[in-house]
Amino acid sequence: MPDSNAKGDRRERELVDELDAGGFAVMRAPASGSATARDLPDVLAGDGEQFYAIEAKSSADDVIYLQGSEVESLVYFARNFGAKPRIGVRFDRESWYFFHPADCYTTDGGNYRVKRETALAEGVDLPELLGHSEKRTLDEVGDRSPRDRIEDVLRAVATGELDVEEAASMLA
Repeated sequence: MPDSNAKGDRRERELVDELDAGGFAVMRAPASGSATARDLPDVLAGDGEQFYAIEAKSSADDVIYLQGSEVESLVYFARNFGAKPRIGVRFDRESWYFFHPADCYTTDGGNYRVKRETALAEGVDLPELLGHSEKRTLDEVGDRSPRDRIEDVLRAVATGELDVEEAASMLA
């Protein structure tokens, strides 16, 4: 069985690389967790405008649990550092998803839980965290005017995403 700490370390390094590729300055705190008496997040990242303190967790299961003390330490550090606290979760064969601790489910015992289905439905993905995209709900898309929808179809034709026949059938 693979060492879960080694896998977690690998996932943290992967996250650091992805944040770096997205234009953020990034530092991994390998002394986080039980290796030090100080409360440190797993990853610090910033781009000059946005600063994040991230507690990163990964799992092959469909649920990730965090100890309440881990999350309290994250929030405490982030507040003192001037960063936004985020819980980053990555399930096998999925991307990273991020949550503010207040948006996570709290168990009766004071711990935190993120389910895979919740991460996929409600989590902020990496492009959104980096400011490269913005999540929109189906309701928001449905509220667009007919002119906006026509412009979207024409833009898709111009970029080659749709051919003229597909566009014509969509506009008919």
